[in-house]
Amino acid sequence: MTEKPLTEKPLTEKLLGLLSTRPWAERWLTRLLGAALSSAAYLLCLPWDLRNRPESPGSTTETTPVTVLGVAVLAVSLLLLAAYFGHRDALAWPLLLVAAPPSTLMYLSFHTHSEPPDASVWPLAWAFSTLVMAAGVLVAASVARQFREDAGDSMDGLIIAHRSSCAS
Repeated sequence: MTEKPLTEKPLTEKLLGLLSTRPWAERWLTRLLGAALSSAAYLLCLPWDLRNRPESPGSTTETTPVTVLGVAVLAVSLLLLAAYFGHRDALAWPLLLVAAPPSTLMYLSFHTHSEPPDASVWPLAWAFSTLVMAAGVLVAASVARQFREDAGDSMDGLIIAHRSSCAS
């Protein structure tokens, strides 16, 4: 029977433990992987060109390559990533790693339209989508933080200092 050394942590601790306790290189590689996964989810679930197109030449009915299934899969994958990073890292990181890359890619996709920006509604659509993504990521990350064992942000010192100043 072989025993593991005391310094080696179990795999679940490495995958679900706080990133602040991990080595610098592992912390940043995990964050980089999270940003890459959120970008890949956007690129796989939503097509690059989001403009509406006529169904056929001369048709008055427009169609878009965006599907409900694609948006749903993107939303679920971004919420899962936000929960993962919300559980492991500081609250601002999920916003930067999960919501910012798809928002940036959406901006670039909308910005490549040939229509002038004041004649189209893409700035409003982009702002609304960014707001919805950011809000969803922050909510998922905040909920996931509730399941952390060590919050890391203890206010015990502030409370004790405040009590001692009130006692005198």
